[in-house]
Amino acid sequence: MTTTIIGFPRIGHHRELKFATEHYWKNKIDQAALLKTADEIKQNHWQAQQAAGIDLIPAGDFSFFDGVLDTANLLNIVPARYKQLNLSPLDEYFAQARGYQRGSETVKALPMKKWFNTNYHYIVPEFSKDTDVKLVGDKLFNEVDEALKLGINAKAVITGPYTLLKLSRFIDGAKPTDFTDTLAAAYSQVLQKLGQQGVKWVQIDEPALSFDVDAAEKQLFDKLYQTILANKGTVKVLLQNYFGDLRDVYHDVTSLDFDGIGLDFVEGCYNAELVKQNGFPADKVLFAGIVNGKNIWRNHYAKTIAFLNGLHTDATIVLSSSTSLLHVPYTAADETKLPADVHQHLAFAIEKLAEIKELDNIYRDEADGQAALDKNDALFKNVKHPYKEAVHERIAKLTDADYTRLPKRSEREVIQKKEFDLPILPTTTIGSFPQTKDVRQNRSKLRKGEITREQYDQFNEDKIRRIIKIQEDLGLDVLVHGEYERNDMVEYFGEKLDGFVFTQNGWVQSYGTRGVKPPIIWGDINRTAPITVKASVFAKNLTDKPVKGMLTGPVTIFNWSFPREDVTPKESVTQIALALQDEVLDLEKNDIKIIQIDEPALRENLPLRKSNWYSEYLDWAVPAFRLVHSKVQPSTQIHTHMCYSEFGDIIKAIDALDADVISFEASRADFTLIDELVAANFQTEVGPGVYDIHSPRIPSEQEVEDLIKQLVSKLPVEKIWINPDCGLKTRSEDEAFESLRNIVDATKKVRSAIHEPNGVI
Repeated sequence: MTTTIIGFPRIGHHRELKFATEHYWKNKIDQAALLKTADEIKQNHWQAQQAAGIDLIPAGDFSFFDGVLDTANLLNIVPARYKQLNLSPLDEYFAQARGYQRGSETVKALPMKKWFNTNYHYIVPEFSKDTDVKLVGDKLFNEVDEALKLGINAKAVITGPYTLLKLSRFIDGAKPTDFTDTLAAAYSQVLQKLGQQGVKWVQIDEPALSFDVDAAEKQLFDKLYQTILANKGTVKVLLQNYFGDLRDVYHDVTSLDFDGIGLDFVEGCYNAELVKQNGFPADKVLFAGIVNGKNIWRNHYAKTIAFLNGLHTDATIVLSSSTSLLHVPYTAADETKLPADVHQHLAFAIEKLAEIKELDNIYRDEADGQAALDKNDALFKNVKHPYKEAVHERIAKLTDADYTRLPKRSEREVIQKKEFDLPILPTTTIGSFPQTKDVRQNRSKLRKGEITREQYDQFNEDKIRRIIKIQEDLGLDVLVHGEYERNDMVEYFGEKLDGFVFTQNGWVQSYGTRGVKPPIIWGDINRTAPITVKASVFAKNLTDKPVKGMLTGPVTIFNWSFPREDVTPKESVTQIALALQDEVLDLEKNDIKIIQIDEPALRENLPLRKSNWYSEYLDWAVPAFRLVHSKVQPSTQIHTHMCYSEFGDIIKAIDALDADVISFEASRADFTLIDELVAANFQTEVGPGVYDIHSPRIPSEQEVEDLIKQLVSKLPVEKIWINPDCGLKTRSEDEAFESLRNIVDATKKVRSAIHEPNGVI
C-alpha cells in the first residue's frame, strides 16, 4: 500500500446524482431508482480509482447531500422535530437538509455553513440535552460492504468526533463535553463493526484540528481518542487532517495509538516543519498530502519529490491528495474546447489519481518513473500566462486614497436617506429571480447558434419587463432586474473579463445537488467593455422605483475561481477590483444609484488560525472591496451581500468594507448573528435575511412578521432592510413570489405597528 486519496467527487461523471435526486424530490422517480443511480455512481468511482492504481480506496465518502449530516444520522444526532414527521430514513435525512412542508405541517432545515475555507457547504448538526448519541445507521457499513464485494481495497471514511462537536450547534444548555463518553462509545462501535466486515483501515477526518486548539479543546480531543483507540479492535485507524496544520496538537496526535496520520503538505505548509523539528513516529504510517485537492493545476513532480526526500523520516509514507477531491471537477478529458496551451496544465480528479500514481513510481524508483518525470519537467518549462503591461502599471500607481471613500458613512447615510426617501424597513431582494426552464433553454439556443444575439436579448428584456412589473405589484421598495442573462454569478463576470478561461463540464458540488462551474484564472485580468450596464439601464427605465445594479465582488470572483499559483492572491484580486471599479463608475454614470457588490465568499479563504487572519488575508481582501466603490458619489448607495458562513468573528472587518448596506443570511441560523452585530456596535445598515431560499419551504406571513419584530427589538429601525437570505435563482416562481408576498405584507404590518401612537409592535 503506497497510494490513496482522502475522498472523491460524488456527484457523478455527468452529475447523475444531481438529476436523480432532484427527480426524486419532484416525485418523478421512486426511492429504488434513486438508490440504483447512487450504487452505479459509487461503483464507477471505486473502479476508476482502482484502474488508476490507487491502492487504498475511500468508501463512505459518498453522500446524498452532506457527509457531516451522514455522520450525524449514523449516530442518532437527529432533532426530535424531524423524527416526529414519521418519514422514511432517507426522507427524514432530506428534511434535515432542506426543510419540510406538507399542508400546515412545516419544519425548517438545519443551518448550513461553509466547510472550512471552501465553497462547499455542510449541514450543521444540532445537539440538545435530549440527544441520545448511539450507533443506529447503516449507510457507512452498506457502502463498505458494496466496495468489498467488488474487490475494492476499501478504506472506511467518517467525520471525526472532535470535528463533529466543533461544527455542531448546541441548544437547551447542552455543551460538547456532555457527549464525550457517548460519542467515544459510538465511534468505538463503528470501528469494531467495520473490523468485523474485514476493513483494514478506517480514515477518521479531523480537519477541525487545523483551527486554533486551546487547552480545553486539546483535553476534549485526547479524551475522545484515548477511549476510541483503546477499543479499535482489528482495524488500523488513520487520523486524517487537512486544510491546515497540526501545530497545536502534533505531540498529542503522534503520541496517541493512531496507526496512520494524514498531513496536508499543500495548505498545511507548517506540517513539514513539525515533522523536521519533532520527527515522525517510525511505527506509524505517514499519509502525505502532496497533490492539491482544491486546485486544478498539474503537480510539479520535481518539486514534490524534492519535498518528500527532504522530510528525512524512517516512517512508511503513503502518497495522497491534500484534501478530498470533491473540490475539483471529475475529469479534464471532457474539456474539448480549451486552448491546448491551457488544457495541458490541467488536472481534475481523474488526472490527480494518475499524478499520485506517477509520483509514487518516481519516488520509489519504479518502472516508467523517470519518463513521467521528464515529461512533467518539459511541461513546466512551457507555461505562458498572458501578460498585460497596462494592468500592472495601473496597480503600481495606486495610493491609499484609492481605497478610501469620502465622506464618511454616517454623512453618506443622511444624504442617501434624502435621495431615496424610502419607507422604514425598506424591502428588496438579493438579486436573481428563478432561472426557469425557458431561461435555460434560451441560453442553450444561443450557445448552439439556434437563435441570434438579438433574439436572445429580446427574450431577456421581456423577462426583465415582466419581473419589474411583478415586483411593483408585490410592493417591493427597491427592485432588481432578475439576472436572466447570467448563467452563474462568477462565471458570467469572468466571461466578460480578459484573463479567464472556462470549462464545459467542470462542475463542482457546492451543497446538496447544487453545483458550480468555477472559471479558471489564466492571465492578467481587465475589463474591455461594460458588463451589466445595458440590462440595468433597461430595467431602470421601466419603473419609478430604484433598481439596483448587481455585481459580484472581487474577492468572491477570485475565491470561486480556480486561481493561478504563480502570482499572489492579492495581485489577482486587485486586478479584478480595478476591472469592477470601471463597471461601478459606468453604472453610476448611467444613473444607477444603488449598486450591490456581492461578497458571499469573503470569509472563504480566511486562514483557519486567527493569528493569520489579517496578515495573510483581510489586510488585502477588505481594501480590495473598498477599491471597487471608493470613487462613487456620496448619494450612490453601495450594498453588499454575504451568505452561509460564520461572520460573527470578523464583524469589524465586514464593517470596514465601508458599504452603506449589507445583507446577511440569517433565518436558517435563527438570527444568532443579530446579537453579534449589536455587541460589535455594527454601523452599516443591515438586511438580515428573513426567508431561507435554499429550502422549498414558503415562510408564512406570521413567521416573517415575528422575525421582523425580533430585528426591530434589537437593531435601530432606521438601519434595517428586509430581504431574503440569498438570490432566488434556485427556487420556483410560485415559491419565490408567494414568499415575497408574505415578506412585503408582514413588513407592512410591522410598519403600521411602529407608526401607531404608542409605537407598540
